[in-house]
Amino acid sequence: MTQTQVRDETARNDAPPPLRPFELSRWAWRQLTSMRTALLLLFLLALASIPGSIIPQRQVNPVAVADFVRANPGLSRWYERFELFDVFGSAWFAAIYLLLLVSLLGCVIPRAALHWRVVRSRPPGAPRHLDRLPEHRSWTTSGAPDDVLAAAAKELRGLRYRVDRGADSVAAERGYLREVGNLVFHVAIVVVLVGVAVGSLFGFRGTALVVVGNGFANTVTQYDGYQSGGLFRDNQLPPFALTVDDFRVRFETRGEQRGSVRAFNAALTYTERPGAPKQSYDLSVNHPLRVDGAQIHLIGHGYAPRFTVRDGNGEVAFSGPVPFLPQDGRFTSTGVVKVPDARPEQLGFQGFFLPTAVVDPQRGPVSAFPDALRPSVFLTAYRGDLGLDSGVPQSVYRLETRTLTQFRSAPGEPFRLALTPGERAELPDGAGSITFDGYARWVNLQVSRNPGEPVALVGAVLALGGLLLSLVVRRRRVWVRLTEDGGRTVVAVAGLDRAEPGLGSRGAGAAGAGGDGADGRRAVSDGGADSGGTASDLAIEIDKLAAGLQARAAPVREEQE
Repeated sequence: MTQTQVRDETARNDAPPPLRPFELSRWAWRQLTSMRTALLLLFLLALASIPGSIIPQRQVNPVAVADFVRANPGLSRWYERFELFDVFGSAWFAAIYLLLLVSLLGCVIPRAALHWRVVRSRPPGAPRHLDRLPEHRSWTTSGAPDDVLAAAAKELRGLRYRVDRGADSVAAERGYLREVGNLVFHVAIVVVLVGVAVGSLFGFRGTALVVVGNGFANTVTQYDGYQSGGLFRDNQLPPFALTVDDFRVRFETRGEQRGSVRAFNAALTYTERPGAPKQSYDLSVNHPLRVDGAQIHLIGHGYAPRFTVRDGNGEVAFSGPVPFLPQDGRFTSTGVVKVPDARPEQLGFQGFFLPTAVVDPQRGPVSAFPDALRPSVFLTAYRGDLGLDSGVPQSVYRLETRTLTQFRSAPGEPFRLALTPGERAELPDGAGSITFDGYARWVNLQVSRNPGEPVALVGAVLALGGLLLSLVVRRRRVWVRLTEDGGRTVVAVAGLDRAEPGLGSRGAGAAGAGGDGADGRRAVSDGGADSGGTASDLAIEIDKLAAGLQARAAPVREEQE
């Protein structure tokens, strides 16, 4: 056998045995419950939320998802495979969420048990040589040792220390709330996660655009966008109904903020359930209406031009308001009018509404002010198949022009309309007419119920309190030791701040390593002030303790500090 073979055989013999199943599971549990893993999972959770903000989500906007699938069929198959159209309801997102929850619990619970044992344990005994600690004072006194120790214990208790008295020393410690704050902060993160999970599973949220004068009943079909938790059933929706009676908005008319919205509110009439008495409410921003656990917020507003469309047979094929969506701060609004009942061909119109229309030589028609001072609509018209019977969901704010033919004017240019309230325009080829009857306003309402919101709020408050405790409170130890010197009692007082560098077991060990003389005296002269010459908080407290003890038992001689 060669030397190489011998070394390989020796290495195989020296290799540790493979982990048994129990040992492997224990190792995996320790890795999962480490703080490093918790931080990694928290980062992964934030990273996993990005696709849900970029890619259209089926529960939020199914029309946008349908448009994306139609435009990107190959990519959509991969998105479907990885559940990217429903990120927050996907199995992999739930796995990260649950692993983070388990990791935090596995990290916090053992630390809480360890801290409980530390709180119940006695403060560590006084080191042998207190003069080696960063902050210390000493003097001689003629008082009886028992009296000095009793006085020291009383002074330290008055400073909110936990005291343990020995034969010739007193040990004291405080600042346990620092670790409590740290634990509370981590527990608060768990509480916030639980609150978010409860809200996601048992809550719902929807938005509805309601034209002033129209009503809204709290059913799924009435929502423009609707999302509910996995454990929420649609029959749990509160059975309220409301009517938007009026809407008022006030714009700034002067200065640099001209055109900015200053206030807007909607006057509502609502019933909590069928047959219940009607009630009134003035809905405004940050003042939601609360009905049976649901909150109704006013989150937006806009204009809905009113049209009357007659088809080629002279019959009224459409009449009513059509919501247009604002595109800028001056409420330049775009929208479409779909007339599927027109005969002999379906009609469609698209264009924009200007609340205060002016014609700019460079940009053409624009809105000069968001309020409706000079309302006008500018439209172009189409005929053909609107595609409403294809079974594919369509946006009510967009016209599918692929199956439509645009009307042309006599010179062959696209047929365009510019109408003010009350004006009527005839379509080419006797296809019908359209009348701009005026405008109404619409409001955008958000209806939601989040049972996890109070839980998340409690978690946020706990996190803030725990963070403050961990930042403000200091873990501190103070010792008082008595020694005999020529029939006199030498009192030594010293302290350690565990938040400062070099304070911990190493500092206490160095103090107890033995040795007097120059090093100890140098520690006395340097202790009590930082590099800038300003007394530290610990030095001030040691001076206060020493002064209190000296007042109780007058010193014979105070050593040079």
